Amino acid sequence: MFTGLSAFPLTPMNERAIDEAAFARLVERLAAAGVASIGALGSTGSYAYLTRAERARVARLAVAHAGEVPVIVGIGALRTREVLALAEDAEAAGASGVLLAPMSYQPLTDEEVFGLFEAVCRQVSLPLCVYDNPGTTHFTFSDELHGHIAALPNVASIKIPGVPADPAAARERVERLRARVPSEVTIGVSGDAFAATGLNAGCDAWYSVIGGLFPETALTITRAARAGDAEKARALAAALEPLWALFRRHGGSLRVVASAAELLGLAESPCLPLPLRTLQGQERRQLAEVLEALALH
Repeated sequence: MFTGLSAFPLTPMNERAIDEAAFARLVERLAAAGVASIGALGSTGSYAYLTRAERARVARLAVAHAGEVPVIVGIGALRTREVLALAEDAEAAGASGVLLAPMSYQPLTDEEVFGLFEAVCRQVSLPLCVYDNPGTTHFTFSDELHGHIAALPNVASIKIPGVPADPAAARERVERLRARVPSEVTIGVSGDAFAATGLNAGCDAWYSVIGGLFPETALTITRAARAGDAEKARALAAALEPLWALFRRHGGSLRVVASAAELLGLAESPCLPLPLRTLQGQERRQLAEVLEALALH
């Protein structure tokens, strides 16, 4: 579950409700492609914008439509009591694992973040993935803190942000972290543009945004890297540079991927929670041209 391609789908929604039918189709698409796991309610799934009841419903839908594919459910929230309640809901929904980011309004200290994970690991029986995403949480993990958290019971994986572009530097970064964590704890890369480099550098998993919409494309890169064909994995990822450029231009992947889902008829417009908006005008036309040229699937 914490190796290979973990695909993170959108949670299509408008201001009235979650588009349950669209979400179910996205999950079924991932299961049919044969991804290793499905990450429901990650940042791509807009978890921070949903109520507890909505998140519980999304978790149940994901499990119901994932078939035999394990589902990892995001449980990040501002208060520890809310995280614990969300963990209970994920377990009740039949999730196979949980994903926890240290959300905050006030900046968190290392001691506070460790206390959060310690409290969750004390109560939750599901395996847990540590969600290291400073771009959204504005908290930066040190390798030392990762090591302390990884020693807690039930911690099974660490989801790190993008690795250095240089292959040697990427390998050094992964090896430095691996030396801090128990051998049974996997390391997964996120930041899709860096995924091939991370996998080639020794990461066990790719926690993928594009995998949530284009699973076959992401699986091809993942399989090449895990088979030891580093050059093929690099070439496949490099061919997607027009998409990575759009991610950089629009502050990350969410708006781009949500717009792509609308363009492809996989989600109705609008599919993001306000005030977030998908691309419009020339930016949307440019994305349509990139999708047509890349022929993602």
